Amino acid sequence: MLDGVSLDHLRTFVAAADEGSFSAAGRKVGRAQSVVSQTIANLEAQLGLTLFEQTARFPQLTAGAKSLLPSARQIVRDADRLKAQARSLSAGLEAVLSIMVDVMFPQRLLTEAVSAFASVYPSTPLRLHIEALGAVAELVVDGRCSVGIMGTYPMIPPSLSSERLLSVEMVTVVAPNHALARWRGPVPLDQAETETQLVLTDRSALTKGVDLGVQSSNTWRLSDLGAKHAFLVAGLGWGHMPLPMVADDLTAGQLVQIMLEGPGPGLLPMQAIYKADSLPGPAARWLLDRIRSAANMRLREWDGLRA
Repeated sequence: MLDGVSLDHLRTFVAAADEGSFSAAGRKVGRAQSVVSQTIANLEAQLGLTLFEQTARFPQLTAGAKSLLPSARQIVRDADRLKAQARSLSAGLEAVLSIMVDVMFPQRLLTEAVSAFASVYPSTPLRLHIEALGAVAELVVDGRCSVGIMGTYPMIPPSLSSERLLSVEMVTVVAPNHALARWRGPVPLDQAETETQLVLTDRSALTKGVDLGVQSSNTWRLSDLGAKHAFLVAGLGWGHMPLPMVADDLTAGQLVQIMLEGPGPGLLPMQAIYKADSLPGPAARWLLDRIRSAANMRLREWDGLRA
């Protein structure tokens, strides 16, 4: 009986689970709601299992469906990846490479990789965008960028695939004349909460109402990392920053590192993201591999910058 289960069955099942309704699933897969309902019914018959309860306004996943969903999702992803790989092999070099990079990504590493890219692919125009948080993923999801490098937003949308590139050390810093700079040892959280925390934010729908790394009720929110850096140096608050960006300030004494009670900001993982059904082309793949290899060579240098 299970031999009758098709990729179309599984794709419709995943879409219905992700979208929360058969009508929304139909829009996602390009089918009428009645076709989605019939496809789900056929899949339930093939599996001998009820997948959705219709007792509420919207169909609810059964316990059995929740158990099967990860496997179904993986099969759909593998099939999409196979088709995308075939298209990539047949399409050849990209006419234009449009890439979105997280604002926390080390600029020196990015500049070196892009400079090498220009030498290897001089006829491939590069469209480079810098954003933060959910805006990185949004521009890849909606197709405005073919590849993204994301770090500040940890949740990968289900329509995207990801691969690890590197990790960036994050540190908590203040100006030397700031009240928190006078503490010796870990700063109590109740003390940090009395001071202004400078927080990076964006206008992405993915991060609307989501606070990441916020440890104070007294916050200034900035959409520009350069402005956050300038405000920190000016003593207007405390905040978490990528170590490569503030290393020179720490050396020059324009900023000092502080430790807060509890877990610190730690390592920020940077991941390449792209649509599951549209793998990076030759130029994009070369650039990602170059970034990964260059990052591995710089690990010792970044380790030496840690306080």
